[in-house]
Amino acid sequence: MTCSILLFGATSLLGFHLARLFPDIVQPYISPGNRSKPVRSWPALKLEDSNWIQEIFERTNPDLLLYCHAVCDVTKCESSPDWANEVNVQHVERVMAVLPDKTRLVYVSSDHVFGGDGIYHEESPPCPISMYGRTRVEAEQRVLQRAGSLVIRTGLGIGDSPDGRTGHWDWLRYRTQKSLPVTIIEDEYRSVVWMRELVVRVMALAHSPEVGIRHISATRAISRVELAQYLMKKMGLPAKFKIESRHEQQAPHIGRVELQSLYKGELFLPLKSVLDSKVII
Repeated sequence: MTCSILLFGATSLLGFHLARLFPDIVQPYISPGNRSKPVRSWPALKLEDSNWIQEIFERTNPDLLLYCHAVCDVTKCESSPDWANEVNVQHVERVMAVLPDKTRLVYVSSDHVFGGDGIYHEESPPCPISMYGRTRVEAEQRVLQRAGSLVIRTGLGIGDSPDGRTGHWDWLRYRTQKSLPVTIIEDEYRSVVWMRELVVRVMALAHSPEVGIRHISATRAISRVELAQYLMKKMGLPAKFKIESRHEQQAPHIGRVELQSLYKGELFLPLKSVLDSKVII
């Protein structure tokens, strides 16, 4: 069996949309234990098992590995740092140990490699403020040791989720409809784009000759409050939520983190901010 593209992490928000938008060329693998209906038929990863990983590569012989697998829950990573390191770093190492030489590795990372207020490009030194961010930096460093690999850093993508409850869009809708409390951090700003446009850019970069670190930027950074108000209006929901500062939270929250790119060309033009684009779910 030959498969052009393997996708590890198809239950991440970005991985889920990649698998749905490119079903003819992508073989998705989901996180173990995820039984959400839209992904139930997809095979599960066993990245704790080096033999399983090697067997998958021998059987599929992929040209490209899109690696979107990570635990992104900042609070859980803070409370369980060993587990966060196992999933976000050790899994990457096991994969790289047996990855065929012919297979291009594209690792999708996060703006959480930065933390404080700032505008960050590809040569900006990482400055993570959370365990989650630190594991992302460590994983990036390992990937970059492999010739021909690409690390793509993204901001916040907005789209629906496999379970209907995660990702900012579904989280707001689900909690509001269930009359559950919603708290929005007022001093967190991100490069926020629609997921569909983000995955198209990720796939284009994956098929390009680009190597090293590349950022996917937005036309502007927007606050979580602006974003929540806009999305809830889109969904026809009342914009009722509690506003707090990131410094009031137990887990670390990044500040105003805006991604920019030093590179020129169509692949590096900023995607339109969610607030400026007509694209929806």
